[in-house]
Amino acid sequence: MRAVVVLGFVTAIVACDSGKQEHRPTDDGSGSSTLVNADGANKEQTRFDADRRPDKIVEALGIGPGSRVADIGAGSGLLTVHLARAVAPNGKVIATDIDGAVLDLLAQRLEAAGLSKVVERRVVGADAPQLEAGTYDAILLAEVDHYFSDPAAWLRDASTALKPGGRIVISNRVYHRAQSMAAAKKAGLLLKSESNPVPTHFIAVFVVPDSTPKK
Repeated sequence: MRAVVVLGFVTAIVACDSGKQEHRPTDDGSGSSTLVNADGANKEQTRFDADRRPDKIVEALGIGPGSRVADIGAGSGLLTVHLARAVAPNGKVIATDIDGAVLDLLAQRLEAAGLSKVVERRVVGADAPQLEAGTYDAILLAEVDHYFSDPAAWLRDASTALKPGGRIVISNRVYHRAQSMAAAKKAGLLLKSESNPVPTHFIAVFVVPDSTPKK
């Protein structure tokens, strides 16, 4: 969803709006897309981390070693790498996107970080979660839910993939907040917490009502 290459309903405006659209593919002569260079990638990651506070997103997800989490519209993986570190060594991140080429860029980032075995890449349709039922501790949608043709239906479908007590975390620009909140409410999700770790973005944590184990 945060793909660099334009496919399906995604247009060039996506690259301008998304915080995970940073790497542009370059042709190395073999026909494959590659990261521009290691130094540039490191600087980009540092800048992204400072601007977006991914540590706060990981905290909101409530994940740790052994957790299973889905990163929806993962793009080139600036957030995915943080999720992978959080669930390693025996957890799993399912990184989805509509664009296989951008997931190849994600694979390069993960390989450089030594996290390839922690992440499964998955090309999915634009409006279907394609996640296994009752399997995930957390599902992350970072700057992506406003692209769905029916966000409420997508969230309703995705909620069936959560384990009991699992959570859906939406992080997006503040001007998408009203739309995100309305879709989550329509999907029957309950807002558990919300924060604004940076002025431009919000992080909202949702759960399925009555899914949290009672103490």
